[in-house]
Amino acid sequence: MTNLGAIFLPSNPPERLRDLARLADEAGLEQLWLWEDCFLNSGIAAATAALAWTERLKVGIGIMPVPFRNAALMAMEIATMRRMFGDRAIIGFGHGVQDWMGQVGAKAASPMTLLREYTTAVHSLLRGETVTTQGRYVKLDAVALDWAPDPAPRVLIGATGPKTLQLSGELAGGTILTGGTSPDGVRAAREHIGAAEDHELVVFMPAATGATAEERIARQQEREGVDWPGAAGDAKTVAAAVERLAEAGAATVILQPTNDDPDPEGFIRFVAEEVRPLVG
Repeated sequence: MTNLGAIFLPSNPPERLRDLARLADEAGLEQLWLWEDCFLNSGIAAATAALAWTERLKVGIGIMPVPFRNAALMAMEIATMRRMFGDRAIIGFGHGVQDWMGQVGAKAASPMTLLREYTTAVHSLLRGETVTTQGRYVKLDAVALDWAPDPAPRVLIGATGPKTLQLSGELAGGTILTGGTSPDGVRAAREHIGAAEDHELVVFMPAATGATAEERIARQQEREGVDWPGAAGDAKTVAAAVERLAEAGAATVILQPTNDDPDPEGFIRFVAEEVRPLVG
């Protein structure tokens, strides 16, 4: 069965998260995802709060930019969340938007080298290993977590280009594809990933419902410059688009509302109560 969820956009103020997360939990939504876009909501703080406010809901962060955090700190944060909330905490990280990384003085000369070193170190730490490494970017001296999670969680990498997709297939437990990735784009990504069948593919899909759905989706497509707009319409229309992504190889589809969605709470209910029953 395809996993289904929705996104709490960082354009929403942080104080709205509690009510939306609780609503998602009560409505039976499987997953709620957060973005750590600069310079909006923090991924770790928001996800931890959402997990604490809910009982069953899984909460994903997609993604946290690796230049922002030391690898040991990232491993500590992931381990803490997993020990407190188990597999309800889903973690994704990646390069981050390079212009934003430049704004904070954290832009790496070789993002691929950084991501490789970082992912390798974080995975080793989460497995309870003592890590010593002197890479170009990641430098650790006999570092080990006192509270490593058991079992070690899979970490997802957000990827778009072929090289990052290949790296994700090599090192990560799954890959996150951005909103606007078409079914053909999902198939192409799967080819680049070249990973085993248990490598989870998470795809964000733009979606809108209601009287202005088509207009809002069209504006978003023009603004974002994506080839595939996602889906606008009733639950049957949206579910059909989800199924197309699933057939292309997506294990998890997370519906992304438009920034100007007039009813974020209604969108959560729509996904959980109307779309979910139609998706196999």
